[in-house]
Amino acid sequence: MSADFRVVIPARFASTRLPGKPLAEINGVPMVARVAAQAALSGAIDVVVATDDERVVAAAETHGHRAVMTRVDHESGSDRVMEVVERAGWPDDALIVNVQGDEPLIPPQVIKQVADLLDDHAECDIATLCEPITQPAALLDPNVVKVVIGAARRALYFSRAPIPWDRATFPTAGATPLPGQLSAGHWWRHIGIYAFRASALREFCGLPTSELEALESLEQLRALQYGMKIAVAEAGTRVPGGVDTPDDLQRAIEACSGPSS
Repeated sequence: MSADFRVVIPARFASTRLPGKPLAEINGVPMVARVAAQAALSGAIDVVVATDDERVVAAAETHGHRAVMTRVDHESGSDRVMEVVERAGWPDDALIVNVQGDEPLIPPQVIKQVADLLDDHAECDIATLCEPITQPAALLDPNVVKVVIGAARRALYFSRAPIPWDRATFPTAGATPLPGQLSAGHWWRHIGIYAFRASALREFCGLPTSELEALESLEQLRALQYGMKIAVAEAGTRVPGGVDTPDDLQRAIEACSGPSS
């Protein structure tokens, strides 16, 4: 049986590389509305855009999606999601999927997949997804976050570094990998989608920033450093990257065949 789950989409207005990113138009539709439309197709029992700007609320509502104003001083998307959970009074065992507001191409099926993954793993606090890395350039790119997974299919570590390090293939530390494809199954790109139970999200948001989190600027390392368990599965379908730059936005425009409500 599929789990009931809710989706919250944190969509902060400010963006260093792409100001006003949630309102960036993709074939006439604001990005935040594109994300909400994908989430609405996932089977979620509720989809909420959480923002800090009335213009984003208006854009979401114009396209038929629910949006709420949240505080402007949240340090992370998880904190913004937590405000929605608390205000809505969702129970501790509610499954919440955090879908980033800059993922207009996210397949609805992976949103459902990550919710079902957490529902299937009662021993875990969080669930997330990954996909194989086969290109050396992606492995070396610090903007491509890598995850190392244990035998129990739980996250061991996340990093911007090319881990694990293959001593037999990579000649010296810091060297470019040998040309050609990498062996699939050795390296995994972390897909930044998370499922939480409301109780675990509350615990996570109550923890102080961890040393590893600050070092790598990766929020999920806080969960690991404080002993939370993260289930990881390979995404059932390819997940395009999010929109961080004007070039990313252009790729999203080209990938969308037409307006979406």
